[in-house]
Amino acid sequence: MSRSLLLFWLLLLSTNYIYLQDSIPQAVAVDTTKIDTIVIRATQYKIKTIPRGVRLTNPVVSFHHTKSLSEPYKRFKIPSFWTRENKVGLNISEIAFVNWNAGGDNAVTAIGNLRLARNYKFRYITWDNELILRYGVNVQEGRKPRKTEDVIRFSSTFGYRKDTLSKWYYSVNTKFNTQFAAGFRYPDRDSPISKFMAPGYLFFGGGPSFIPQGKNFNLYLSPTTVKATFVLDETLANQGAFGVARAEYDTAGNLVKKGENKFIEFGILVTNAWEKEITTNIIINHRLSLFTDYIRRFGNIDIDWELNFTFKVNNLFEANLGTHVIYDDDIRFDQVLADNGNIIDPGIPKIQFRQVLAIGLAYNF
Repeated sequence: MSRSLLLFWLLLLSTNYIYLQDSIPQAVAVDTTKIDTIVIRATQYKIKTIPRGVRLTNPVVSFHHTKSLSEPYKRFKIPSFWTRENKVGLNISEIAFVNWNAGGDNAVTAIGNLRLARNYKFRYITWDNELILRYGVNVQEGRKPRKTEDVIRFSSTFGYRKDTLSKWYYSVNTKFNTQFAAGFRYPDRDSPISKFMAPGYLFFGGGPSFIPQGKNFNLYLSPTTVKATFVLDETLANQGAFGVARAEYDTAGNLVKKGENKFIEFGILVTNAWEKEITTNIIINHRLSLFTDYIRRFGNIDIDWELNFTFKVNNLFEANLGTHVIYDDDIRFDQVLADNGNIIDPGIPKIQFRQVLAIGLAYNF
């Protein structure tokens, strides 16, 4: 019995050793590898040769240029991509005689002008707007004043380009021209040959524009332009002035049908504007407009060309030399009318030329 009991206890102890082990995990070896920044210092050598223009100084903190808190704070202003120009001028020429043996009449000529420009340009978009107003009068001893200059001109051009490197824009252009007061063929003051909105010209169209950066150069090509001519004065409209359909009369001279007040054309418009300072204080300004109609007389070109030189004396005084050439097939001269109002001879178109030389005040604001 004792031997059997001993074997039983040995079997029981071996079973408990297998299923009743200690729950404390065995010790794990610790990794003693140290990770840290290694700094390698190179030997510093003293500079033997100092390059010309190099100043070796120790940095010093200074508060000498520090602004006091009492000064107003300048707020940041958002940059504007608009540029503007306001210019008003007055040119006067005068001649006077006292006991002058060669003879002559005292005379004064004055021309006032105003130019307003608002231009926008940023990346892909450009938008140029300009308004020009001019009026001049001549007064001579012994006769009534006569008009020498009369201009109302407005233009607006909007352009868009595909990328910032291109000099070509897709443009839409609008122009409007007319005058302030009635015009006469002096000394006749009874029969005006033009008035406000008689004529009035309106151009509207679209096409490519070539606008190089910083050159003050603009070439506009529009194969689709509508030109509207307005003659709002009934007398001039009945005469068929400036291309509108004239009135119709019967054999007794009675008015049967009034003249038209407007005339619409569709054609090609080419304009070019260029401004450059060719030498110190001498500026050249060139404007050219060419138009031809598709339907009536294709190839018969209407010309409007201005060339002006500005000689700047200082910020207030300048001299101007300018020429203006106009040719329009719809503006006729030497027209002959019958007593009953019918037109015997419609007249012929002629080249119109004007030249001005003046010195006066010019103020930019």
